[in-house]
Amino acid sequence: MAGGLKAGFVRLMQYLLDPQHVARFQRLCGVRGTEPRDRLRNGVPSTRHGDVQNGGGDATRCRTAGVESDREKGNNCVANGAAGENVNRQARDKDGVEAQESAVKPLRRNSLTGDVGQEFKIDNTFLYYLFTLGTELGNELFYISFFPFFMWNVDAYVSRRLVVVWVWVMYLGQCTKDVIRWPRPASPPVVKVEMFYNSEYSMPSTHAMSGTAIPLSLFLLTYGRWEYPLLLGLSLAISWCVLVCLSRIYMGMHSILDIIAGFLYSLLILVVFSPALDIIDTFNRSHPYAPLIIISLHVGLGLFSFTLDTWSTSRGDTAQILGSGAGIALASHINYHLGLLPDPPASMFPLQPPSFTLSLIGLCLLRFLLGVIILLATRAIMKALTIPLVCWLFGIPSGDVRKARQHMEVELPYRYIVYGTVGLNAHFLVPFLFARVGLL
Repeated sequence: MAGGLKAGFVRLMQYLLDPQHVARFQRLCGVRGTEPRDRLRNGVPSTRHGDVQNGGGDATRCRTAGVESDREKGNNCVANGAAGENVNRQARDKDGVEAQESAVKPLRRNSLTGDVGQEFKIDNTFLYYLFTLGTELGNELFYISFFPFFMWNVDAYVSRRLVVVWVWVMYLGQCTKDVIRWPRPASPPVVKVEMFYNSEYSMPSTHAMSGTAIPLSLFLLTYGRWEYPLLLGLSLAISWCVLVCLSRIYMGMHSILDIIAGFLYSLLILVVFSPALDIIDTFNRSHPYAPLIIISLHVGLGLFSFTLDTWSTSRGDTAQILGSGAGIALASHINYHLGLLPDPPASMFPLQPPSFTLSLIGLCLLRFLLGVIILLATRAIMKALTIPLVCWLFGIPSGDVRKARQHMEVELPYRYIVYGTVGLNAHFLVPFLFARVGLL
């Protein structure tokens, strides 16, 4: 009995891990691979394939979609005869024109190898942009935009706690990836619509983890504190989660099993850490030794994560997340003692959403624009200063920045210092300046 259950469980895991399911979902959504023209030989697709990284250091072959295209159109390659060659040449030229008109490449190249990825065709433009939006909800641009905007314009209390959840979920997810070390779905049959994170491991999906933890925590932290319909908040949280999870399958970055594991893992982390949010937030703000413990804890977690595997983009992302979390935690300590961004008294709950007037929208946009300019300037200045300094301290050549950052001695302090400063300025310096000029 037990052996049968175990065998059934293993078969289920293998079924959910099968990249063919990812490829079928992509085709259903209108994503098709293309055959580069220079790989066509005598009217038939060449059997020689280029390499596309499959994640975790494994290489896989590019998908040969020309065969499928010919099969769908009912065209057969003619081996001999001038007439046959003319037919093939016409079909090849026609396919080449179509590919030139509609074939696209991933928006960003691989962050580790610089690989731009394979071409692919998009038959459903709406789904392409919808799932691109979904996958961006788990990328750096979203985090550096959403958290500060919420902090400066909506509720600093909620944003502080959201950042704590985000740090723990992403840190545990990235470390788990480096322990399990499962590769990305194989290509072919999967089309790599995204390449930026393709060199990282796959299990679990950290996009699915953040796409579950952030909207669910946002709902749990705001419902009852702010007055809005329960069904509206729950619907938005579920829609956000589903969009992010499905987008990772659409992009060819994760199997169904990766997504399910990321979703469940995130729920487990929330169950464990949500009751401790009050304790963590109170400690960060008011304990006299909080700054020392915040810095040492986040540095220690970063050093541990860097021992799990060889250099990859996930290690840099982990240090970046820890640095951002440490900076915001330090800023909350400073704000508490300066009386900056105080929490409203309990008598004001539930808070009423303000009326959306042109002046309010303009004020929010002005805060956001000025704040982002300060954060981007902070990041640029700190990057320019930190990398050469760290390379000089550890005797590592700084001419090739990409190669220099593959050393833990460079990547960890670089990411930690730069994004720690960004986090500190986001939660302390920007609100401080806003308060001085009357924008807060």
